[in-house]
Amino acid sequence: MAYLFTSESVSEGHPDKIADQISDALLDNFLAFDSESKVACETLVTTGQVILAGEVKSHTYVDLQQISRDVINKIGYTKGEYQFSGDSCGVISLIHEQSKDINQGVEREKKEDQGAGDQGMMFGYATNESENYMPMALDISHRILEELSLLRRENKDIIYLRPDAKAQVTIMYSDDNKPVRIDTIVISTQHDEFDKDDDKMLSKIKEDLITILLPRVIAKLPPSTQALFNDKITYHINPTGKFVIGGPHGDTGLTGRKIIVDTYGGKGAHGGGAFSGKDPSKVDRSAAYAARHAAKNLVAAGVADEILVQVSYAIGLAEPTSIFVDTYGTSKVALSDGEIARKVAELFKMRPYDIEDRLKLRNPIYLETAAYGHFGKEPRIVSKVFESPYNGRVEKTVELFTWEKLNMVDKVKSAFNL
Repeated sequence: MAYLFTSESVSEGHPDKIADQISDALLDNFLAFDSESKVACETLVTTGQVILAGEVKSHTYVDLQQISRDVINKIGYTKGEYQFSGDSCGVISLIHEQSKDINQGVEREKKEDQGAGDQGMMFGYATNESENYMPMALDISHRILEELSLLRRENKDIIYLRPDAKAQVTIMYSDDNKPVRIDTIVISTQHDEFDKDDDKMLSKIKEDLITILLPRVIAKLPPSTQALFNDKITYHINPTGKFVIGGPHGDTGLTGRKIIVDTYGGKGAHGGGAFSGKDPSKVDRSAAYAARHAAKNLVAAGVADEILVQVSYAIGLAEPTSIFVDTYGTSKVALSDGEIARKVAELFKMRPYDIEDRLKLRNPIYLETAAYGHFGKEPRIVSKVFESPYNGRVEKTVELFTWEKLNMVDKVKSAFNL
């Protein structure tokens, strides 16, 4: 029987995402000046305030306040009427040194023997229902908000947008689990104060998002995804009414509170650990990236239409305690899921050091992951400049989203005789 599935995304101006971006900007700055930094940085944002907490072990110092303010201003919180501005908010740091008890379990005399920074299980997922091997509803939700952000920054076709926004997409699937059409789109966007006529305001926003925003989104989608849009879509645009008060003034934000937005929109599974603000010794982050890398290459190689990879660890130990694979009955090879998992363990080394080395994770590459999802993005090489009152200026050329590379497809095909 046909069914509906829904995923949501949030904009870079959503309070939780502000917190994520500040945490990852701090991490990037530590790694830029000391690639061996151990960082676990949490951020809280609320009306006029930023509070930083967490643990750091590093040979460098960074200007925590200025980095936080720069992130907030870049997002677009630059006006007093937002009740939250990078130039005027308070920034309080409660960051302290990492526990020696934790550090002794991670660092080893031989780097290859590095232990996991925590226990837990991490998941990677991939599906061939979209060109980037992501769940369709989440991918479209991300794209809607990325385009909305571009419109806000252009400030030309739509001139009243503010940074906070959310989007949600519901897709109808067929009996054989294939996307058939988009059923519902929900968008809530913060906006400037309008005239007193709320009905006129809401009508204007709905018309602009349907006739300006969505055509721009659709035009950038592959033809197979464009075909899902239809004249029967139900639209809910700012369904609660006006949305002037938003951002941290309307809702306190915390690092790590959007882990489903960050991953697969409710498809697959999630181990519960957040990503942002954590250096790659924390397997909550690095092993989730490695599991996605494995799942994506397996699906791209034709092992299955849909794959979930789980990896688990004990704190301080290098070898994973388990590797699990679920192909949801879509396997194209004459092997059980358990047999596939054993081949995954051979193909993709999952010791923490191997993951860091293979995916080049000891680089300042994390701010770009902190909004619109950690997965499904195009790998690319960029140059980034970091400045510190303590360490001067450094320019780094880094590769972003290495875990999205399809660089293991040939090896997977060979291993599975495809």
